[in-house]
Amino acid sequence: MSNPRIQLNVLAKDVDNAKQIVEAAQGNVYVGLMVKNFASVEAAVATVREFQQADVPVSVGLGAADPTMWKKVVQVAVQTKPAHVNQVFPAAGYTLGALQSVGSGHSIVNAVITPSGTPGQVIITTGPQSESLKETVSCDAAAAMLAEIGVHSVKFYPIGGTAHLDEVAAMVKAAAKHQIKIFEPTGGIDIHTIGQIIEVCAENGAEQIIPHLYTSIIDKNTGLTRIEDVKELARLCK
Repeated sequence: MSNPRIQLNVLAKDVDNAKQIVEAAQGNVYVGLMVKNFASVEAAVATVREFQQADVPVSVGLGAADPTMWKKVVQVAVQTKPAHVNQVFPAAGYTLGALQSVGSGHSIVNAVITPSGTPGQVIITTGPQSESLKETVSCDAAAAMLAEIGVHSVKFYPIGGTAHLDEVAAMVKAAAKHQIKIFEPTGGIDIHTIGQIIEVCAENGAEQIIPHLYTSIIDKNTGLTRIEDVKELARLCK
């Protein structure tokens, strides 16, 4: 598809920052809330709901793809029915089923897949016990396994900015082949590299692209995501 839909996935320090982000991105954004940053499921649920009440589309995340947070993500997601959910590959199907059982069919659920260093081969052992194994499978096999249970999206992390574009291309191509229409490149992306990364995703068949940008657009002094950067990213994504 030559003209994919592009939505950003960014962090916000607070509700006001999040509302400004949504406005700056003209709604084409998910605001990530990482469950790892909360002492309890209840605290995370309360914050997600606060953002949702302000009409902020929330992406419930692990926190640096920490696999030990997978169950906490599910617990928060089923209580809040967010727009978007990040999950490790082994728990993606479980998460999708849990959300569907509470009537949250609108929630996009992704699965974290890791580049292996070899184009065409990826690591799907991204869970708390399996992550130490680092065994590879083909992109084709990884995509087929997600497609057969209905997982919506591949989160490819960490891509190191433009360091693994050949691997990104291979994974996008396999996902598209198996009708997984959403692709989420993550890791080391900034204003200077986002255009090239989006281009590779689009050229290889992604119909919806959700690049994740975190620390590169956060003001180190205030902790706020810079609204001017969000505006520039939104312009680059058109």
